[in-house]
Amino acid sequence: MFSLDTQQWPFSGVTTTALLIVLLYAILYQLQYVKRDPREPTIVGSSIPFIGHPLQMVLEGGKYVKELGIVHRSKQIFTLPVPGSRIYIVTDPALASAVQRASKALSFTPLIADATKRVMGLDAATVDIVRQNVDPEPGEPRGFLADLHDVIYTSLGPGPLLDEFSLDAAREMARQVNAFTDGLRARPGGDGETLDLLSWMQHLVTVGTARFMYGPKNPIAAHPELEQAFWDFDHGLGLLLINVLPAVTATKPYRGREALVRAFAEYIEAGHHHRDAAVISRMHIETSAKHGFSLDGQARGEVSFLFAGIINTAITTFWLVLRIFADRDILAAVRAEIEAAAASTVPEEEKEEEEEEDGKGIADDEIVLGLDAVRTRCRTLHAVFRECLRVGSDNYSTRLVKQDTLLADRHFLAAGSVVQISGGTMHADEGIWGAGAARGGAGFDHERFLRIDGREAQVHPAAFRAFGGGRTLCPGRHFATSEILALAAALVAVLDVEGDCEGGGLRVPEKNDRVLPIHILEPRAEDKVGVRVRLRGGGPGKRVRIVA
Repeated sequence: MFSLDTQQWPFSGVTTTALLIVLLYAILYQLQYVKRDPREPTIVGSSIPFIGHPLQMVLEGGKYVKELGIVHRSKQIFTLPVPGSRIYIVTDPALASAVQRASKALSFTPLIADATKRVMGLDAATVDIVRQNVDPEPGEPRGFLADLHDVIYTSLGPGPLLDEFSLDAAREMARQVNAFTDGLRARPGGDGETLDLLSWMQHLVTVGTARFMYGPKNPIAAHPELEQAFWDFDHGLGLLLINVLPAVTATKPYRGREALVRAFAEYIEAGHHHRDAAVISRMHIETSAKHGFSLDGQARGEVSFLFAGIINTAITTFWLVLRIFADRDILAAVRAEIEAAAASTVPEEEKEEEEEEDGKGIADDEIVLGLDAVRTRCRTLHAVFRECLRVGSDNYSTRLVKQDTLLADRHFLAAGSVVQISGGTMHADEGIWGAGAARGGAGFDHERFLRIDGREAQVHPAAFRAFGGGRTLCPGRHFATSEILALAAALVAVLDVEGDCEGGGLRVPEKNDRVLPIHILEPRAEDKVGVRVRLRGGGPGKRVRIVA
């Protein structure tokens, strides 16, 4: 008869324990390959059953999911078994489009409350408000997220509000550039200034964005030390999302976030948003107040909103400016386009009309750029911008499976699971983008999108994931594009940028893809890009004026 007394077993206790562990491992290893439905996508197991994939995601960031997708490129979708659930990874643009169309069954909205609670530190009362009526049917009561969706999409969709906001932002960025060139002009000797390029772009965009969104009394202007606090917060988002004693395990991002929250509470309590904020920022605050957010909740919402306005713009501008100045051919092509755009903006015969309308003509020391001309006439600039996004964006669009779903009439997705569209995998697919696309930064091709735009067989629209897709398609994509192109055009028009090392060459570092890809990726912290910045041509320099 079998005995539980291990002393009567023919093996030692240690051997028996080891055998039980091996047996348990073998059982779990096989269990991870058991499908919940025969139509469930192919299961890709892990050497550490169930917990291996989540562990690798934590250790390797977005790089892990991207490389899994590349290894299993032949599969449009595959399954990662995780404890108690599934993660379905989509690597095919057509199937990604099917995910986006199935917005009722596959939704990002239910995930927002928990993610925002962790990252922004929302209290229970605010989270309850956020969770109410998140996906209302027509005629049903509308919750905070539904109302906020309307505010954002109405303000940032094509139309006069977007045009006004984009022009205000572009003019503020030009103001930041002019302040910088004024400083260079005042420096003795004309040697220029040595800077870290990423930090410089972060500074220009952080200060400028806070000003045009919240006015001259914005929290960053009132408390300049919050500029660093903002980037401390950004660089610790992954730790905040894990949310295990964040005050201890994520000290710098936690402190940075809380300092920003206090400053925004001060700003709102003083009523500065009523007088100084952009229309969209004012509506954002009013929407949270309407739904019963406390002052602290409103302040946390504005930290999140400012984050959305700054983060991708700053990092994308870094890559765009670096790529332009690192390649003489790109620089020459972009400068020729900018000069042509400037010439088309204010033809000689229209100078008198502009003088009457604006109260001044074109000064000898300024270049006038039309925002619309920069968007529509600077094709190489726009192509380099899009290639920077393709190379630098490994983001994945995430959806919760709200009910058992048969995707594209083929693939069974279990309720309660998560779907992730792997942007990094698609952006590295040479079958979509052509030769070199899989080589990361080394495969950067500034003419790639010029060729794509010129051919008859267009790339599937769901293949370009930098702005997401479907109901989570970034509502600010038109605005961000205008702002980034205008800022880059202003910098290229009036400045010379070279490496700070002997010879002046600029090296383009690889992106840091071992982090959570919430936004376009930065280079690794140790890969600083030092630059020397001078007034263009070594002369007295010009100022930039932006018109519509």
